[in-house]
Amino acid sequence: MTANAALVARSVGDYEGLARERLDPDRWAWLSGGAGDEVTLRANIDDWAALRLLPRMLRKLTDGHTRIDLLGRSCPHPILLAPLAFQRLLDPLGECASAAAAAAQGAGMVLSGQSSMPLEEVARVLLPEKTRGPLWFQLYLNGDRGYDQTLIERIQHAGYEGLVLTIDAPVQGPRDREKRAEFRLPPDIAAVNLVGAPKPAATSTGAWCGGLLQSAADWDDVEWLRSRSRLPLLLKGVLHKDDARQAKELGADALIVSNHGGRVLDGAVSTAWALPRIADALHGSLPLLVDGGIRRGTDIVKALALGASAVLIGRPYATALAAAGPQGVAHMIRLLRDEFEIALALCGCSSPADVTRVVLR
Repeated sequence: MTANAALVARSVGDYEGLARERLDPDRWAWLSGGAGDEVTLRANIDDWAALRLLPRMLRKLTDGHTRIDLLGRSCPHPILLAPLAFQRLLDPLGECASAAAAAAQGAGMVLSGQSSMPLEEVARVLLPEKTRGPLWFQLYLNGDRGYDQTLIERIQHAGYEGLVLTIDAPVQGPRDREKRAEFRLPPDIAAVNLVGAPKPAATSTGAWCGGLLQSAADWDDVEWLRSRSRLPLLLKGVLHKDDARQAKELGADALIVSNHGGRVLDGAVSTAWALPRIADALHGSLPLLVDGGIRRGTDIVKALALGASAVLIGRPYATALAAAGPQGVAHMIRLLRDEFEIALALCGCSSPADVTRVVLR
């Protein structure tokens, strides 16, 4: 499969089949699978689809646009690429390929802490584009504040514009589909930005969760991180309204409503279910972003109606990357942006700011 796959795809969903044809079964299992019985993985998609739009007619739409303001930055549209680990499993250029596509299409990007390309190289690809969205870095704190501080300084020096602390995966969920396919990370692909990271302390056999929770982040770490970086701080993985309130109290600048794409806790609520409850609890006091199951431009309208300022896309751009490289990712973003623009107009909204819950049944 080559970049010509982008000529074949007519929707975001078309890339799934194209990627499956290209990838080895074990890599496809890694990319497409979720935790356990994949209940949450399916619910993420189904719950967006279950929402119904209630459009208004004969509105004045001549000056319409898709622009948003996000943490002080004007963005061409509300689409960002979610953090996705080890992208060299999908394309030789890995995260740099996705960054080039984001730059070309005005999208933002969150670089995974488990990126398979150096964070400086990714920044050099995306930052020069004047019409791009924001570039943020995803963090997993590991309990060694000296190491974490050094990494934060490196991130800031490279030009990243925000820190995204992922809080919903202190341990990995049971990835049954990966296990059945016997997926293993090849020796030439690694989390290159975490070389030298402290290893979890050895524990006795039978320790709870293998001892990994000894170094798991807690609210004290959020407070420490807020005090140690000048960058905007976003917490990713919030599903409960009380956690959202506490994050605000500790100085978070934004929240990402996420269940890790259904890859951690199977049976967790969908993001479409959690988003409006968190939005109601915060009364618009913090920007909210959301990921998980968004596959169409209409899903983006629904997310904005429920209180999101922007959305993050994960598997759709991963499948596009696997099928057609950076051209595929750029095409996927363009497809979503066009669908979003059309959906806005057909709902009677001239901009993302016009979208409220009135557009939902």
